[in-house]
Amino acid sequence: MLLGLGLVAPSALAQESGSGSVPSGSAGAVVKPGEKPKAPVVVPPKLKHFESAPYPEKAQEEGIEGNVVLELTIDKTGRVTAAKAVEPAGHGFDEAAEAAALKFVFEPATRDGQPIAAKIHYQYAFTLTPAEPEGTGEEGPAEPPPGATTGNIGGTLRIAGTSGPLAGAQIVITSNAGVQTGTTSDAEGRWQVQGLPAGKYDVEISAPGYSPGRFPFEIEAGREYEFDYALPPEVEGEEVTVQGVRPPREVTRRTVARREIARIPGTGGDALRSLQSLPGVARPPGLAGLLIVRGSSPQDSATFVDGSNVPLIYHFGGLSSVVPTELLDRIDFYPGNFSARYGTFMGGIVDVALRSPDTSCSGPYGKASEETGCYHGMAQVDLIDARLMLQGPIGPLKNWSFAVAGRRSWFDVWLKPVLEAADAGVTSAPVYDDYQLIAEHRTPKGSRLSLRFYGSNDRFEILIKDPIAEDPAFGGNLSFSTSFYRAQMLYQSKLTPELELTSMLSVGETNLAFSVGNFLFDLNLVPIEVRNEFGWTLGSGAKLNVGMDTTVMPYDFTVRAPNPPRPGEPDPGPFAARPPMEQSRQGVGYRPAWYAEAELSPSARMRVVPGLRLDHARDAGQTDLSPRLNARYDIVHPILDGDEASGRAALRTTVKAGAGVYYQPPQPQETDQVFGTPGLESNRALHYAVGVEQELSRHIEVGVEAFYKDLDNLVSRAPSSAGGYEYGNQGEGYTMGLETLLKYKPDRRFFGWVAYTLSRSVRRESPDEEQYLFQYDQTHNLTMLGSYRLGRGWEFGARFRVISGSLDTPALSPPALAGLFAADAGSYAPIQGPAFSERLPLFHQLDVRIDKRWQFEDWRLSAYLDVQNVYNNAAREGILYNYNYSRRSYQEGLPLIPSLGLRGEF
Repeated sequence: MLLGLGLVAPSALAQESGSGSVPSGSAGAVVKPGEKPKAPVVVPPKLKHFESAPYPEKAQEEGIEGNVVLELTIDKTGRVTAAKAVEPAGHGFDEAAEAAALKFVFEPATRDGQPIAAKIHYQYAFTLTPAEPEGTGEEGPAEPPPGATTGNIGGTLRIAGTSGPLAGAQIVITSNAGVQTGTTSDAEGRWQVQGLPAGKYDVEISAPGYSPGRFPFEIEAGREYEFDYALPPEVEGEEVTVQGVRPPREVTRRTVARREIARIPGTGGDALRSLQSLPGVARPPGLAGLLIVRGSSPQDSATFVDGSNVPLIYHFGGLSSVVPTELLDRIDFYPGNFSARYGTFMGGIVDVALRSPDTSCSGPYGKASEETGCYHGMAQVDLIDARLMLQGPIGPLKNWSFAVAGRRSWFDVWLKPVLEAADAGVTSAPVYDDYQLIAEHRTPKGSRLSLRFYGSNDRFEILIKDPIAEDPAFGGNLSFSTSFYRAQMLYQSKLTPELELTSMLSVGETNLAFSVGNFLFDLNLVPIEVRNEFGWTLGSGAKLNVGMDTTVMPYDFTVRAPNPPRPGEPDPGPFAARPPMEQSRQGVGYRPAWYAEAELSPSARMRVVPGLRLDHARDAGQTDLSPRLNARYDIVHPILDGDEASGRAALRTTVKAGAGVYYQPPQPQETDQVFGTPGLESNRALHYAVGVEQELSRHIEVGVEAFYKDLDNLVSRAPSSAGGYEYGNQGEGYTMGLETLLKYKPDRRFFGWVAYTLSRSVRRESPDEEQYLFQYDQTHNLTMLGSYRLGRGWEFGARFRVISGSLDTPALSPPALAGLFAADAGSYAPIQGPAFSERLPLFHQLDVRIDKRWQFEDWRLSAYLDVQNVYNNAAREGILYNYNYSRRSYQEGLPLIPSLGLRGEF
């Protein structure tokens, strides 16, 4: 907790004239002969706006408090033009106090009613919120210590009628002698002032957009005072305006906070891997780095980086994401019923925002002059990869900043000798790297121009010495690589008080290559993306968002491979026995889209968001119109239903619902002349969702949401009269489920949640065929996790998951009939059972993470141990057969994986 205490009255900087004249800059009267001149009336400056400084992390962790006496130079307008520590405290307090004081705003000092410049001494105190005093309870507070002359006061501020904290409120405490002490509430609404002399005080609390509060208070020596107080929002007529987090335009938006994404056990501190612990996200099979949302295929969901679609979210094997945590500002996850801003996908959406480069000079970090900003750096290495990052101001360029980062895996270096020593059939490991470069400009009016260049590379090349028995064609050289880069420009500006603009331009390249034996696939894309959105505030409770996004994508590909069987069809045998098909093609994809969406609040309880989107896909020849509607209603409104007399909040109860149409064009290979059927229509999904959110306390909230996706016009394949296959839009299916999230919102010590998803995903190739469970169906998915700060830099967390096993298509039993000999290939082909009819055993896993931080004068060192699969459960990832399918065993997943890492930053 931070406070400021004014100590010394100002000394006027303006020079006074001699006797018998009007003082310079004064409105005083002329002195008559024989009269003594009157002393000018000087009024000291009065603090109007107090800026809270961040508490230096090292001092906070070590329990250090400090007082910094500043000399402030205040001009005639009340602005602080200079702040200098004349009685420094060290430990990062001086820099933090000086930076905050430059943002103070005063009522200027006056002399005889005229504003003048002034210098004052101002004490900026850094105090920690103490633990609850011992000896309190039914017996009353403990007796004050002998000789005590001061007391402490603090408490928690809330928004009246809610359980939400009021952050950034200004608290001014004035003694009977006129001495003022100021502080602000922190992110959780807490504040405290220590060391106030015993006596009577007036306490004033104010915040923009809220009615101020004022009350008298008497402090006794040696006493601690804690109380809750609530400020009501300012009311104009019948409209209530609350400043806070902007309500979502979707039924469900799950946002992972910065502290959570870096500390979730089992993720290695990787932000995007934290998505796998949220409701609605299925566990991908084996080492597949896939995002499976609400029973949809991975290709049905998309990941965006500030509006630019990126082809993959995870590196090979899902060990790490393609964008490092250090450069992320937020992650928004929409499992369904997403806004009209997004189209051409019918699964879920992940929208990642890159953060602005850090140029702050507060706290113990940062190296440079505060006039231009400070530099910050980070280096980290663990058993999986190593990464570097540097950010700060761009030299003399005013309001420009930069960030540069890079990462490369290195577990291939130590894993290869291990595989060779074990005489494994595969003796290589995948290699990945990614890189990011950001240059950003911010204007004093709040406009933001961000230029980025980022990309990712994954490559895996091995010599398979011992191919699997059931398919000897998969032997010899195998290579796989995927890479992309994007050059992106993002511009955000508030053009007028009622009109805002967000514009994005992205140009890049995507490459995907795979080859094994005689088979290959090589794809090259050059996506060019443009997004623009205008937001108009039409009036009270109404806003209109209108936008367009266009993708132009030159492409070329080459593929040589046999056609795979349809789900439920007999396996045609080993790849070596199948005739390959080959196709090479070049072209340009063009997919423009336009959308409009209104945000309507007809009352303080209700929010309705209707939207309409029009998509065109030239490559498929399809134009799709998608209407959507989302709504939220507060049955128990935190403000309207709160206890106005006591200021006690009502615990919010919100119901929500949504419905919408979502189209997804067919995949390029499905409309190809050789491998597919031209003229296919778009897949269609109707999303329905209804849910309730209930606050149980200030920190605990539970949400339950039921969803149903009606799928029709799905692209499916059937045998053709020519003996091959042809595609059509005969497929259909559905996905339904129930998601529950019980969450403890992060506080200074703890965060955690329990997420459970019950779901079912069903498909069929045509109305005349039987339904079957979809490949990515997972009936049960339970995740429990939490992380606790133990103090002195230690933090401990754990995650436990219990998930239904994946589905597989088994070979028929008895074993004697499981395979037929294919003479042309010299191997056996299986006699398959029903598609995806066997569920693998239950998956369960415990992950643990331990962090320790050491704070030095100018930098910080962290060490962490992230252990996945602590009790070494052998997860069943698939079914393996011998050469003639008469015997089988389970393919096991990764064993216990410890990752020990070090991280240094300044």
